[in-house]
Amino acid sequence: MQEWVDQAVEFLTGLLASFGIFSGFFIIFLESIIPILPLGLFVSLNVITFGSVLGTIISWLGAIVGSMTSFFISRKIGDHFTKKFKDKEKIEAFRKKIDKLSYPNLVLLIAVPFTPQFAVNIGAGLSKMDKKKFFAALIIGKLPLVYFWGFIGKSLLESITDPAVIAQILFMLLLAYLVSRIANKFMKE
Repeated sequence: MQEWVDQAVEFLTGLLASFGIFSGFFIIFLESIIPILPLGLFVSLNVITFGSVLGTIISWLGAIVGSMTSFFISRKIGDHFTKKFKDKEKIEAFRKKIDKLSYPNLVLLIAVPFTPQFAVNIGAGLSKMDKKKFFAALIIGKLPLVYFWGFIGKSLLESITDPAVIAQILFMLLLAYLVSRIANKFMKE
């Protein structure tokens, strides 16, 4: 089994490398729009293929651009689709919850690896949230998310059992939260 996994990873990283960094960006971009695609796997492949720093940057940029694209698509055609739902009160309640999210909580929601990112993108697009607020939250929140998946992908077992790696991930989440609090003060001014 391990040999098969190693061969699959080698094939996929070779394929990504042959198409260059745009392919790494593109798979992350697609994942932000098509929710069934595995973000963790794609970030891991980018980190393995292009190295920790470049793979993380490519994944981070792809996630931001893809999330903003999903946000704008949702904003543009979301009302058309929500009119077809019978329970409009639930949709309106969901929109209000998203609208009431503080900036630090939005950043934290984006930064947590197991949050359904596609739902956050759509929810923000359906709400009356300012696009600048969402974009700024993505810039801060996507970095710890991508960092987390890059670590996990490189070695799942090592990442889970190594307290230093867990501490680094928790530090990144805390840092994202603190930076978002500071940015929130500037956004209110």
